[in-house]
Amino acid sequence: MSKEFEEFVRARTPALLRSAYLLTGDQQLAEDLVQSALARTHRSWARLDRVGNAEAYTRKTMYHLQVGWWRRRRFRESPLEGTDRAGPSVDHAGRLDLRRALLRLAPRQRAVIVLRFFEDRTEAETARLLEVSVGTVKSQTAKALTRLRRLMAAEEVFTR
Repeated sequence: MSKEFEEFVRARTPALLRSAYLLTGDQQLAEDLVQSALARTHRSWARLDRVGNAEAYTRKTMYHLQVGWWRRRRFRESPLEGTDRAGPSVDHAGRLDLRRALLRLAPRQRAVIVLRFFEDRTEAETARLLEVSVGTVKSQTAKALTRLRRLMAAEEVFTR
């Protein structure tokens, strides 16, 4: 392993893990996702290091792997199996538990929200990363935000 790759892994893994956790909703799955993406990045390191786009490549790989896992899992098991389906929880300060709210979204909606609002990607960048049209990004964003607003409103009713 090259010294540059080791430095890249040390420097960028925390940020990659945050995004992966928001996508998966599970720390162990997030770690698996980042590890798989970094393994693919390592295989392409010589080409990426020259161009200087290693993080972009790793993130794109991470999103593609996650979308593939969602698609395969959709046919084998019910989504979010083993998670609390009662809905998002509210912490002691009355704030909505964002992780649980994100888990209530459809996988593509969750990916769009993470990319657009947590990673501050444009609609075009998000569409490119997920290999969908900009129109799909817009519609999935609108649906996800509507769902999140409903979840937050429902939680406000229960916490009053």
